[in-house]
Amino acid sequence: MPAIDVQHLTRRFGKFVAVDDVSFRVGEGEIFGFLGANGAGKSTTIRMLCGLLRPTSGTALVGGVDVSRDAEGVKRRIGYMSQRFSLYESLTVEENIRFFAGLYGLSEERYAERRRFALEMAGLEGRETMITRQLSGGWRQRLALGCAILHEPPILFLDEPTGGVDPISRRQFWRLIDQLAGEGVTILVTTHYLDEAERCGRVAIMHAGRLIGIGTVAEVKQVFADRPIVEVRVDQPVAAMQALDAMPEVEKTSLFGTAVHAVLKTPRAADVPVADRLRAAGLQVQSLVTVPPSLEDVFLDMIEKAGAR
Repeated sequence: MPAIDVQHLTRRFGKFVAVDDVSFRVGEGEIFGFLGANGAGKSTTIRMLCGLLRPTSGTALVGGVDVSRDAEGVKRRIGYMSQRFSLYESLTVEENIRFFAGLYGLSEERYAERRRFALEMAGLEGRETMITRQLSGGWRQRLALGCAILHEPPILFLDEPTGGVDPISRRQFWRLIDQLAGEGVTILVTTHYLDEAERCGRVAIMHAGRLIGIGTVAEVKQVFADRPIVEVRVDQPVAAMQALDAMPEVEKTSLFGTAVHAVLKTPRAADVPVADRLRAAGLQVQSLVTVPPSLEDVFLDMIEKAGAR
C-alpha cells in the first residue's frame, strides 16, 4: 500500500475549481515534490490530504486512512509544516516545544527524549529561553520542523518550507529532509525552488488545479527528447532572442540569467549555423552550446502547453 494514494481528487469553491481531478501515489520513504505557480492548487491539495479541508469529490488515503471519513485519524499519522513558520513567535523555544508535545499527547518520558531531539536538530541547545521571534530564519525553520515531527509521524507534509530562507539554511534543511527519508518517513514538499525539486525522487507539476506532469526528474525532462536546447551567450541577449525567434528552426526562446535558451523544433535543427546567423545580425556571440534541459525548461514548457489548451 502506498503511503499516499490520491484518486480523482477535486475541490470546488462555488463555481471555482481549485483542484481538478488529481490522481497520484507516493511510496513509503519517498520525497515527492509538488511544483506549480501561486494559485496552481498545491496548498489546497495538501490541506485536503492533511484532513483540514474536505474534498468535493474523489478519494485520498493517507497512511491507509480516508481523509473524508477520518480526518482526525489522518492528523495523528502526519506532520505538517507550512510556509509561514508554524510557531508561536511570542513564546520561547522551550515553550513552543512543550506546546506541540502537549498537542500531540506525548508522555513526560517521551517528551524529554523528543525535546532533546528537537533542540539538537535545530541547533538550539542552550537557547531554550530565547523568544522565537528573535531567532534567525534558519533556526526558526529547523525548530518548526522539529516541532512538526515530535510525535514521529510516518508522513510529513512541507508546504513551501524554505521560502525566504538563506541558501545555507536551505541546504541544511534539505540535509534533514534526506535524513528523514532515509529513516523511512514519506515526505511531500511544495517548493518554488527548482534546484530543490531536483533532489526529489519524483515531481508533480500542477497548473490551474490540474496535474500536467509527473515522474522522476529524468522522466519529465523527456519532453525535450526530440527538441534540442542551445544556450547562447551574447553581448545583447534581448536582441539575440528577437533574432532567434525569427529563425524557422527555433520553436521559442527564454532568458536564463545572462544567457538565452533556444528550443529547436527538431534534432536536425541543431546542425543549423545559428551562431553565424547571429553574427550576421550584428551580434557578438561569446558561446553557443547544446545543453541538457533544466527543470526550469521543463516547468515553463509544460505550463505554456497547458495554458494553450
